[in-house]
Amino acid sequence: MAIAIDFGTSNTVIARWNPVTQQAETLNIPGLSLQQSLNPPLIPSLVYVEQATQGKVLIGQQVRDRGFDLKGEARFFRSFKRGIGADIQGFLPELDGQIITFEQIGQWFLTQVIEQLAPSQGGLDSLILTVPVDSFEAYRHWLGKVCQALPVEQVRMLDEPTAAALGYGLADQETLLVIDFGGGTLDLSLVQLDKGIQAATKPVGFLLKWGNKSLAEDSKQKVKTARVLAKAGQNLGGTDIDSWLADYFAKTQELVVSPLTTRLAERVKIQLSTQNQASEVYFDDETFETYELELNRETFDNILKEHSFFQLLDESMASLLQQAKRQGIELANINAVLLVGGTVQLPAVQTWIKQYFAPEKIRCEHPFEAIAQGALQLAQGVEIKDFLYHSYGIRYWDRRNQRHSWHPIIRSGQAYPMNQPVELFLGASMENQPSIELIMGELGADTGSTEIYFDGDRLITRRLGSSETSVKPLNDQEGARTIAQLKPPGYPGGDRIKILFQVDEQRFLRITVEDLLTSDTLLENQLVAQLS
Repeated sequence: MAIAIDFGTSNTVIARWNPVTQQAETLNIPGLSLQQSLNPPLIPSLVYVEQATQGKVLIGQQVRDRGFDLKGEARFFRSFKRGIGADIQGFLPELDGQIITFEQIGQWFLTQVIEQLAPSQGGLDSLILTVPVDSFEAYRHWLGKVCQALPVEQVRMLDEPTAAALGYGLADQETLLVIDFGGGTLDLSLVQLDKGIQAATKPVGFLLKWGNKSLAEDSKQKVKTARVLAKAGQNLGGTDIDSWLADYFAKTQELVVSPLTTRLAERVKIQLSTQNQASEVYFDDETFETYELELNRETFDNILKEHSFFQLLDESMASLLQQAKRQGIELANINAVLLVGGTVQLPAVQTWIKQYFAPEKIRCEHPFEAIAQGALQLAQGVEIKDFLYHSYGIRYWDRRNQRHSWHPIIRSGQAYPMNQPVELFLGASMENQPSIELIMGELGADTGSTEIYFDGDRLITRRLGSSETSVKPLNDQEGARTIAQLKPPGYPGGDRIKILFQVDEQRFLRITVEDLLTSDTLLENQLVAQLS
């Protein structure tokens, strides 16, 4: 049975391929999915830790059924996807003598979902997981580790915007803009679906785990290709809007910001997706006072403007269109705009999109299901051609500014596998030098960074004005920095080693190091890291 999981910041969607109908369908998991009559069924991305050392947790609707999402306890977690692989300011609690991390919470959540899902499906042989387009290496590495322990023969992953493009099932040779705006992130991807071709290559997406099964058993398999042309993203989502509304009601009605008032603010926001006026009643069981939280669309839009919401959206769109223009694609060449995620249902967001595109180009029929159902296409023989979202470089000493800096080696936008390796020549910097070290890193965007921190029990993001490049070192640990032992030792004055950087079909960065003096190969196709 092939299953796809769209693990979201606010909600998680599970889809399966029905071999009888030859259609994707979204699954309702009793006890985990929301009880109200929602179409499609959603699993709230919530965790309550009952016993940390034993890994005993409640997830999804189980948490809401017991009211644990309203009490503000340290054992309750929401929006934890945003913290996976991120540099968090603040702290997470110690529960039952165990230090808790967002990675551990995420692992408990996914493991529980799959453990409760497998029996109802008669076991799982193929699992596809979707990941954010703007995730750093740590997120992908974490997901790979989680999957190794799963009782599933084959596990693959695919970035969310590409999955969404496949989920809408549009015609071949269409140039599509996917706007994925969920609880925690805004992701924009320009995707081109090409006509299916005969190919002997195996389906990809990124392969995390497989059993003895060959992925290229049928050399005559028809393979449809989806190519990602440009990407842009922001750490901005529906949970930020919920926090802004909770703060607004706290200011205007002197309410204490709490999980309950934040939940009510979220309900007000959802109501404003379909009506001009919204209200929710709040009862304080300590003071016995009742408050009615009211909001209209005009005030709501003003709150968004106060937090530079539309400015951030414009920055992402400008970045994406600039990348597209470098490839000869203008705004008019984009055939359709696909909206996915709960936040795209806000009229303010749809109005913003219509400033760029004609209404007939905008599609919003499957905002929740498109990603999970599109990911299932990997199980049906779809090959995904993609490029690297981030740049990768080496660290060097900037003499002018007296600090370390980074020099790009592989630029963002590089297709993989690479046809030709990138060459770099290095020499010794001191007399009788025994070895050469090289620290490689994943370089983020040069735009303002985003700070993530705690405000009470809320996880908050704040945009910073700094223009420094954010970096994730790939090999800055003992034993991994040295790439060449020099025999005989090196001396300044000339190149001593040649390094070849190559990215293979599974997005692994590999290096080959040659000693120019002795003609020896010191490292051959050495794995450094898996890239984003």
